[in-house]
Amino acid sequence: MQPEGFGHEPACERGGGVPRRERGGGEEEEGDGGHRPKKLRLTKEQSRLLEESFRQNHTLNPKQKEALASRLRLRPRQVEVWFQNRRARTKLKQTEMECEYLKRCFGSLTEENRRLQREVEELRALRVAPPTILSPLTRQPMPASALTMCPRCQRLTMANHRRPPSAAA
Repeated sequence: MQPEGFGHEPACERGGGVPRRERGGGEEEEGDGGHRPKKLRLTKEQSRLLEESFRQNHTLNPKQKEALASRLRLRPRQVEVWFQNRRARTKLKQTEMECEYLKRCFGSLTEENRRLQREVEELRALRVAPPTILSPLTRQPMPASALTMCPRCQRLTMANHRRPPSAAA
């Protein structure tokens, strides 16, 4: 069997079949075999000093941990666990803020996408047929793409209309 707190133990070995967070109060009961001490409650001064240290350094080297633990009258392991938990809370808060930011971005991008889709539909509705002009010869509608412009004189001519070979020289 692994030490307490490692792996998954059956509920009956954790405290009478009731998960720890449901036993109330957040403190360990002594009636579960006395394996764990009561949960550590920090004084306001200890919390203040830990927070101050955390603002200066998010991680502590062993000497810093020892010095802070003796100053707070805690075990170095308690200081280490407090810092681990505080880093986890910081990371969780950052992740939540990023998630909210991404949700707002997603919402605005979704709205922009809908607006652009409506605009595309409106433009498609306007584009019924290609532009037409009246033929100068027959006075019948014909596609504007059938016309070309002479680069020299800038006269419009029909694209399929060609000059006779004798005039091409």
